[in-house]
Amino acid sequence: MVEEFVERIKQVQEEVKAALGKVQEEMRKYTDRKRKEGVEFKVNDLVLLSTKELKWHIKGRRSEKLTKRFVGPYKVKNTISANAVELQLPSTVHIHLVVNISKL
Repeated sequence: MVEEFVERIKQVQEEVKAALGKVQEEMRKYTDRKRKEGVEFKVNDLVLLSTKELKWHIKGRRSEKLTKRFVGPYKVKNTISANAVELQLPSTVHIHLVVNISKL
């Protein structure tokens, strides 16, 4: 009786693992379909910075409608990872120097 219960639990666990693996593969396919190829930035590259989430951090901004969509170009000081770079920003931009590449 106990052995049958243990075997049944093991069988259910294997079925759950298989179902989770199938769902993970489907999710990976869906996500990868929308994912863009990453651009690799090198030191001293010039990039434009999106102002979409920076509107309140830029000094001298008068109107949201009149704000440029991108500011710059700014020089890449260091490549932190495939998703983050350190920028050389002026004192008028009050954000962290390390920026995700989705903001470029």
